[in-house]
Amino acid sequence: MKAALVLMAAGLGSRYGGCKQLDGVGPNGEILMEYSVYDAWAAGFTKLVFVIKDEMRGWMEEFCRSRIAKNADIRYAVQGLEGACPGRTKPLGTVHALLCARAQVEEPFAVVNADDFYGADAFRTMYRGLSKLDPSGKEGLIAAYRLKNTVSRNGTVTRGICERSGEKLLSVRETYRIGYLPDGRIADTENGVVLDPETLVSMNLWGFSPEIFAPLRTEFDLFLEKTGGGRGNEEFPLPSFVDRLLSDGRLSVGILPTEESWFGVTYREDKPLVAEKLSELHRSGAYPKRLNEVLG
Repeated sequence: MKAALVLMAAGLGSRYGGCKQLDGVGPNGEILMEYSVYDAWAAGFTKLVFVIKDEMRGWMEEFCRSRIAKNADIRYAVQGLEGACPGRTKPLGTVHALLCARAQVEEPFAVVNADDFYGADAFRTMYRGLSKLDPSGKEGLIAAYRLKNTVSRNGTVTRGICERSGEKLLSVRETYRIGYLPDGRIADTENGVVLDPETLVSMNLWGFSPEIFAPLRTEFDLFLEKTGGGRGNEEFPLPSFVDRLLSDGRLSVGILPTEESWFGVTYREDKPLVAEKLSELHRSGAYPKRLNEVLG
């Protein structure tokens, strides 16, 4: 089965204080995106679609020439701002990022953030799930992580809290400012609600058939209409899009639970710990000494 991986790499990394997608954290300067590419390639994904800012194009093309398998089908999609957003500088969100890849995707696909580490098992499970996906566009998949495996010790994070019934997703609620309390419990610090560390959450590893782009376009147009053409700072995240379709009965989403631990550099202070965890994975043999010797 041919499947594509869409990597959303156009984020500003404002909390991190720079373009974290390009910051080397592996033992040989690997960026987090390389691990997603490596794991996805090993799982069976042979098409890679990079959603980037226009100014990243030259760097990304050189990265792909030197670091990615020559027989990979590599595409680029530029995430700019809609003409209806005068004066806006902030991206419009992950729904818009995925929509920008529409012309490059004709097959079942997974979509991920470029600045997160997902783990090999998540990509293997997702690839298998995509092979069974109804091509009508009425089914989707989510690789769901345990909340306890996704929280930063250096600040709060945003996660999509999942409600489930068996192997099906009932709802996903985008929850902001999740972090540790002084006593070690995890909570929605904005509302003071303590959260179960075993709760399943979205890390934006979704699987869809290409027919999902039709409702994606419709919902994004509604978002622009409601926000005056995208003025202001409001974004439209993928979990919110999925939740809308779930609530209307327009989409059924299968849950693929994973025990993988999330690594990410939401904050600069996260980098040393992520670097050490990646070094351990290389030392254990989970990854080769140099990723580009395998991918290149």
